[in-house]
Amino acid sequence: MMSPKQTSEDRGSPNFRHTPLQIIHIIGNFLRIWSVYSMYRYLSQTGASVVLFIFSCLVPSSILFLVLQKPWKGRPLSNQQVVPSIINGAITALYFILWGKGLKSCGPVRAILMEYSGAVLGVLSATLYGRRSHLWKKVGGLVAMWASFYLLSQGWAMASYSPFSFKDTDDTEDNTEEVLSMTAMVVPILAGILSALRRVIARRVSLKNQLKRRLHAITITAATCFLFPVAMWDFIIGSTSDSSIELPFSAWAFLSTILFGVILIFYVDSIAEERLHMVFSSPRHLMVAGGCIIIMEIVYKMDFSLPGFIICSLILGFGIYEATSLERSKKGSFQHSDPSIGMLEEEQIQASSLPT
Repeated sequence: MMSPKQTSEDRGSPNFRHTPLQIIHIIGNFLRIWSVYSMYRYLSQTGASVVLFIFSCLVPSSILFLVLQKPWKGRPLSNQQVVPSIINGAITALYFILWGKGLKSCGPVRAILMEYSGAVLGVLSATLYGRRSHLWKKVGGLVAMWASFYLLSQGWAMASYSPFSFKDTDDTEDNTEEVLSMTAMVVPILAGILSALRRVIARRVSLKNQLKRRLHAITITAATCFLFPVAMWDFIIGSTSDSSIELPFSAWAFLSTILFGVILIFYVDSIAEERLHMVFSSPRHLMVAGGCIIIMEIVYKMDFSLPGFIICSLILGFGIYEATSLERSKKGSFQHSDPSIGMLEEEQIQASSLPT
């Protein structure tokens, strides 16, 4: 029989206290991935413009971020903080365009897993900034990541092309994905690298959590402004070429992308990074996303091979683990720093030690 003292100690343990936050992280990622599948179905079935769809979602998202964070209140922001945030907005806009086009052409499984290609920055920083210890492990991890991407491009996660699938796929509702070359996978891979880069800039500019949220509102607003001329040009070209075609409106696709894919996921990832020490480019984050992908693939009755997907995910997770290794045996208590960016380890350790 457990004593009251032992029970109180268990309740005070970090694992017990972090359980609600872990549940929030799982639910938040599930809702975000749900919005990705809704967006993919809308784009694939209607042929709508990716740029216009993303711009239409970023406009209300930027307004909500400005209302929630009020970056004009509180301590005035310096130019050293605002200017990099605006530049980060341009990177964010380019990321959304590339990721949306990758989602439409490659499918949700590939597009989501390609976001973890940002771990490549860890290898580049180790090579360029003199962190050559265990460099061979990082290169080996990079090779494993590329091997996983190649298997995904060959359709291993799809029942129609996976060597581990032997069942009939006639009952699937969506069988539009196909085998792709690695050249076609460049777009979502670049989007994943840009996604990691924008996180690095945001983390480097703001060490305090509240300041990070205020600057993120500026970043999303800047991204919307950068997307405006591109969206208008796309609208003009599309209206002249398809003047007689009216695209249907899907409220769920837009609302889910705004609420879950842009707004909620930012706060969920911030909580995971600040309280759970779980960064995006990590095997733990990949495991959560993988579980959500399996559920959505089954619910949406996609052309899905569970064994092939698990193999690709395991290889990708191993590659991320090796490519983002930061001498874990020596760093011990500092494993919560962002492993994808070696050149910013010291700054991230300082950021994670600040009170929330």
